[in-house]
Amino acid sequence: MEHKKKTRKSTPPIKVYCLPEERELIEGNARAAGMSLSSFLMTVGQGYKITGIVDYEQVRELARINGDLGRLGGLLKLWLTDDVRTAHFSDATIRALLNRIEATQNEMGRVMKSIVQPRAES
Repeated sequence: MEHKKKTRKSTPPIKVYCLPEERELIEGNARAAGMSLSSFLMTVGQGYKITGIVDYEQVRELARINGDLGRLGGLLKLWLTDDVRTAHFSDATIRALLNRIEATQNEMGRVMKSIVQPRAES
């Protein structure tokens, strides 16, 4: 006798009765989390915290950092092309620029890590 492996689709569903506006709210929350309605309800029902797919405040911070990197990279490019405007740049200035680029990259890494590994709730 064959033993069939149980799957979610082979078991009876849980029905949830709700008003149309409640359903819209639940569907909106699922979309905001980047999840299907079924996955969202399963996750919430098992007591897991739902986090949005994107933290817009952190995305704005990444955009700011990216702008900083662009400006720093532009300065470095000018120096590398022997542009007249950078003729007065000393080695110390270039080292400071490279250190600033590295610090900005580290800051970007910190923000990205906080998106991937969100802060624990208080």
